[in-house]
Amino acid sequence: MKKPLFFLKELLATFWFLPVIIIAFSIFLSIGLVYMDSIVTISHEGWLRFFLVNSSDSARSILSTISGAMIGVAGTVFSVTLVALTLASSQFGPRLIKNFMYVKLNQVVLGSYISTYLYCLLVLNAIRDSNDYSFIPSISILAAILAAMANIILLIVFIHQIAISIQADKVISDISDFISEQVETLFPEKMGEEKEGELNIDIVSVISAYKTHTSIKSLKNGYLQYVDNKALMKCITNHNALLELHQRPGSFLVKGMEMGRIHTTNKLEEESLKSVLDQFVIGNIKTAEQDLEFSIHQMVEIAARALSPGVNDPFTAIVCIDNLTAILCYLAQAKFPSRHRFDEAGTLRVISDTLEFEGVLDAAFNQIRQFSSGSTAVIIRLMEAMITIIGFTNEENHKNAVIKHAEMVLAKGESDIIEKNDLEDLKRRADKILGK
Repeated sequence: MKKPLFFLKELLATFWFLPVIIIAFSIFLSIGLVYMDSIVTISHEGWLRFFLVNSSDSARSILSTISGAMIGVAGTVFSVTLVALTLASSQFGPRLIKNFMYVKLNQVVLGSYISTYLYCLLVLNAIRDSNDYSFIPSISILAAILAAMANIILLIVFIHQIAISIQADKVISDISDFISEQVETLFPEKMGEEKEGELNIDIVSVISAYKTHTSIKSLKNGYLQYVDNKALMKCITNHNALLELHQRPGSFLVKGMEMGRIHTTNKLEEESLKSVLDQFVIGNIKTAEQDLEFSIHQMVEIAARALSPGVNDPFTAIVCIDNLTAILCYLAQAKFPSRHRFDEAGTLRVISDTLEFEGVLDAAFNQIRQFSSGSTAVIIRLMEAMITIIGFTNEENHKNAVIKHAEMVLAKGESDIIEKNDLEDLKRRADKILGK
């Protein structure tokens, strides 16, 4: 995905953009339908008389009723949305508020009611009733009635959506589905070409072949949200350079902090350096676009809150562990990209800071294990998760990472579990991995 598409996706995910589009559409629709009413003459006889208004007083009454009802329901919808956000923040954590705000149905409902209100006002203003000239936009009023009927159905759907959206299992399932799509998108995506058998590259000698070494520094404080991989590779190749990256999406940068170094044969011009920096997007908040750990931390936060003494909900934590297990099983079979990125000619162009399987495993289970004190069921389920994951693991370093976590879970159980039978149950499961 290119940088402009990243900004477009972020814009579409905001709470205000889609409602504004719907409102703008309603304005043009009112103008178009009023114009159609002005040039089209429709007979009010026969069955059409039941649907078309032919009295200015009735027209004003209908439009006033619809507009008043719509703005009232819009306020109710806004209030219900705020209540849902408050519940989500207290139950699942403030970082999950963004997930609720970005639900398209919530945006469509809010935009639909406000746009219908505005549409009715504009059509109401077009009604004329005098001795010299009379104009009743019958088609426009019929459209307002149909919109009101559609909004009633939309309100029922919205209430249903809100009712299920704050359920823990639904929230966890949505995050799990998003992460599953994300891992399938992120890992096939490559920055340049990856060569097989390039694991023992002498980086020092490769870098020493370049005469000039320029540090690239962050222009502001914030999180690295996005790197335009293709454009960056093209830019580095055009300058016949080698880029050494020290940060990856999700890292917090301080203004002036070194993000990496560019190694070139000749001194890099200021404009060329700026073209490289333009391929990085730094913002005030983390995004899940290229940061897999951010999405995983959202689910971990739900589990951590569920395990807190004030909530004490191990069942929600177990659901989180189960979903994280499924994701880690996929990643255990996935090919993690090399740090070394080559251009089409086979020249090393980028040395990146890549995500590793052990890092994802740590992000998924470390905090849950640390917060699992006093919850025997969660500790046992963590060990079962390790058993499941290692069954999908083929690479030796991945297996070692899973074994390391199994040892930490066993140590946690030995220090926290008082009941002898529960501890023996945990050890029997641990034997399947550790062979003790």
